[in-house]
Amino acid sequence: MAPEHVVIAPLLAALATAVVTLLVRPYGRLQRAVSVLGGLAYLGGVAVLFERVTAGGPLVYQLSNWDAPFGIVLVADALAVFMLGLAAVVSLAALVFSVWYLDTDDQRLSYHALFHFMLVGVTGSFLTGDLFNLFVWFEVMLMSSYVLVVFYSGAEHTKAALQYAVLNLVGSAVMLLAIGGIYSVTGTLNMADIARRLAAPAEYGITESVPAVLGLSAVLFAVFALKAGVAPFQFWVPAAYRAAPAPVTAVLAGVVKKVGIYAMVRLYFTVFAAATLPVSLPFVEGSSFLAFFGPVMFLMAVASILLGGISAVNQPDVDGLLAYSSIGQVGFIVLPLAVAATVPDVRVLGITAALVYSLNHALAKGLLFLGSGATFRGVGSGRFADLGGLSERDPVLAGAFFVGALSLIGIPPLSGFFGKFLVFDVGVRAGSNLVLGAALVGAILTIAYFSRAWNRAFWGPPVEYDRRPALVAVVVVLAVVVVAVGIGFDPVFEAATRGAEAAVNRSGYVDAVLGVNR
Repeated sequence: MAPEHVVIAPLLAALATAVVTLLVRPYGRLQRAVSVLGGLAYLGGVAVLFERVTAGGPLVYQLSNWDAPFGIVLVADALAVFMLGLAAVVSLAALVFSVWYLDTDDQRLSYHALFHFMLVGVTGSFLTGDLFNLFVWFEVMLMSSYVLVVFYSGAEHTKAALQYAVLNLVGSAVMLLAIGGIYSVTGTLNMADIARRLAAPAEYGITESVPAVLGLSAVLFAVFALKAGVAPFQFWVPAAYRAAPAPVTAVLAGVVKKVGIYAMVRLYFTVFAAATLPVSLPFVEGSSFLAFFGPVMFLMAVASILLGGISAVNQPDVDGLLAYSSIGQVGFIVLPLAVAATVPDVRVLGITAALVYSLNHALAKGLLFLGSGATFRGVGSGRFADLGGLSERDPVLAGAFFVGALSLIGIPPLSGFFGKFLVFDVGVRAGSNLVLGAALVGAILTIAYFSRAWNRAFWGPPVEYDRRPALVAVVVVLAVVVVAVGIGFDPVFEAATRGAEAAVNRSGYVDAVLGVNR
């Protein structure tokens, strides 16, 4: 196999699994076995791709041997494979959990095919090298997730799915218009080619069009913020997370949200960062596109941290608390990106902090949503009024949930400690008291709502509880991964740093994709 063919291995694994699970629907056990084996194959493909990129640098696959920028390209660099690794681990855990969590008839109908088609969209979004196909892969991912949100088909689930679908369809329409606008003013859709043209607008005759690109990129940014659930575009999150089955919610929070974060990093730090404004804007220091987006990111991050944290404290059920917590935690991911956009000296560190926090959020929040699912199956309710004494009834599940909560709070040596530490470190190095203050308030709110969750669900008088060992085992495995990432953090930090360096290495990205045509 040629080195560049490794790029499509995860995509083919997810796509083939989706198709085969549809073909073997009449055979429930075979379908479930194929689905889990497909998840393992996907993890293996990502692992091989990660090793190849780490050892040899970016890999580019040109579909049908059409050279970029005219053909469709898939690009695997250190940033893309870091996000793929995150997706592979969380999705496999959620997939195994699904086998034991959902009724066999529910799984047989369409669940596994939809799950893997959603993973196809996630994978394509991380690997695509052009804007239009980013839109296409977004739609593949979102169309599957629409059905998974409404999976139980009750009135509450239908309402949540309708809201989720309408908002995201509007966002997709706006995204397509923005992409068409960018094509009309730059003459290309290839990300590397856009970066090259924005870096030398006079050479390509687009100097007067650069301000238009800024406006169109701002529209795109709003769409990515909607996909990531960042304030003020977070309103779809609580209802959708409550409605979807627990393993689907784990993937929505842990993986699907990160596609929006990835798009922010890839487009604004690799592509649009190449452009400079011919005029200065009020309240914006510097003339680069990033100087404009930095303050916007900061305001959205702070709003997410405060809104998500304060709302989580008052929730009556575990899933509601975790849903609003997810809004606040995504604010912690965007906060160092805001600093990275504003202060060039800490750019790599800021993106590294965002990537590390993304990984921790994916693992810990996936763990917590799966733990909530195991609790629901054992008690029959997720409302705090119906819970209590689970630390006595199931100390193993309680311990795993406690690990996830402590990781998001930021207790050493768990992975979340390093994510929180890097966010504070970015604020210190940037000399920003506002960043430090926002992070500190967010940390206090995280302690508050997880303390409430622990006291209401795991302490107090015990309730009737039917333990599900298989479900608990999956949650425990994720808890072990969270601990292992924290104890063996050096390789994770190195991978995140390589990803951050790839994000800011515009010339390296352009050369990898367009080098054959230069």
